[in-house]
Amino acid sequence: MKRIFVGLMMGFTCMLQAQFGKNCEVRQLKINLFNPGLEYEMALGVNSTLDFRVGWQAALEPASSEPLENYNFFPAITIQNRYYHNFNGRQQRGRDIYGNSGNYLAPTVAVFSPDARVVDGRQVDGVHGYGGLVYGIQRSFNSGLSFSLDAGAGYYVGPFKGDILPVVNLSIGWIISEKRWCVGR
Repeated sequence: MKRIFVGLMMGFTCMLQAQFGKNCEVRQLKINLFNPGLEYEMALGVNSTLDFRVGWQAALEPASSEPLENYNFFPAITIQNRYYHNFNGRQQRGRDIYGNSGNYLAPTVAVFSPDARVVDGRQVDGVHGYGGLVYGIQRSFNSGLSFSLDAGAGYYVGPFKGDILPVVNLSIGWIISEKRWCVGR
């Protein structure tokens, strides 16, 4: 499990480039209300960002015999390398791209660190997580309100049999700090 996450993190690091784009915000810090925590997004390239979230996240209970029907809140760290593919189209239609408002495709990695718990009558303890691919939308408004929704699939690993399951992330909150470098205002 550690090798998978280390490999994915090394892949993300290789994508870092010393260029900042004309479309992405250089950096922005957000407070999430739906999944209580903080989110930091920084520009990597012309239409690419690295999004880092820390907080309590609603998630499937992958140790359950029916994980799609069992949900819980777990402390989590989530990292996404977002590629926004429609910034130019939004600008041409006169739409705002403030706060990285656009649609994206992103490899994603999440690590959950729950306490020991009883699932299906057995004790489950230990860190679990997933690595996968999601497609999402993010919209930010001049008031600072921001939301993003992404969905896809991920391979879940941990103290249970690994499996490919759905991944859905919803973030609703406010941008509390930003560094602008965005043409589409």
